[in-house]
Amino acid sequence: MIQAMELGKSFFLSPTRTGAFASLRSLFARDRKEVKAVDDVSFSIAEGEFVGYIGPNGAGKSTTIKMLCGILHPTRGRIEVAGFSPQEQRQKVARMIGVVFGQRTQLWWDLPVRDSFEILQAMYKIDSVSYRRAMERYNELLDLQDFLDTPVRKLSLGQRMRADLAAALLHNPPILFLDEPTIGLDVVAKGRIRSFLKEVNKSEKKTILLTTHDMDDIEQLCDRIIVINHGRKILDGSLSDLRGQIGLPSMIEVEYRTEPVVAPVEGVERIERNGNKVTLYFDKSRTTSPKLLAELGNWGEPLDIQMKEPDIEEVIRRIY
Repeated sequence: MIQAMELGKSFFLSPTRTGAFASLRSLFARDRKEVKAVDDVSFSIAEGEFVGYIGPNGAGKSTTIKMLCGILHPTRGRIEVAGFSPQEQRQKVARMIGVVFGQRTQLWWDLPVRDSFEILQAMYKIDSVSYRRAMERYNELLDLQDFLDTPVRKLSLGQRMRADLAAALLHNPPILFLDEPTIGLDVVAKGRIRSFLKEVNKSEKKTILLTTHDMDDIEQLCDRIIVINHGRKILDGSLSDLRGQIGLPSMIEVEYRTEPVVAPVEGVERIERNGNKVTLYFDKSRTTSPKLLAELGNWGEPLDIQMKEPDIEEVIRRIY
């Protein structure tokens, strides 16, 4: 559904000048600096995939999304979205995609939400039956009814994001681009947005590309993540793949009835003790969980056992 091939986007900046007529001299300056916002990025996303596109501020995430939407033209490379070029066939691509930018709304600021939806219905030439079904569907999933007649400027941030998501999906696009959709939301609002995105991805087979700084978004929603830094793709895979590549240890926490008799175990990198509680850090490539659990039974009578994978925030910190 989405293909980016050797994608690149450069911006050219003139050096800052000082002194008399500095602005005029900068206008005619020929020495410009090239800044590569996106540099030789390639990826392919299949129908129905939910992909997280992550990286630090300034990594090139939003620039990539804007090129995929047709807002920006790439300096190098080629893009196909649902078989069309966003730059050469923008109108066709516009019907195939829904877009939500967390910091900007596509709704009309002074109009009630319902009026914005009806304007979008006319713009996309959505017939009355399809529009009514879409409204019923997204009102049920996003609980829009209470603020449909409220001007957009009076909505809370959580309400506006729910309205923006419904607006992006009114014309039933197969592809959804989300740029920081949960930014600034409270825990309850984030939970509602995540539940909605899971549902449309699962039941409607929407292909979703998500940029976010919220690691809970990544862990709860994404089947696959692409990591970009300084404009270049550095990792592409599942969460477990990434944890494995970074080499962070997995953990087992065991609480014993009495103080355990601890012994060295092959494949365990570190053992921490706190009274009757023991935490083991181990490498899955060197040992297995069943083998460790069998050994831990020899140390005493376990009351509680918990197994944990490395935290995704630590994974991302190691990457950068």
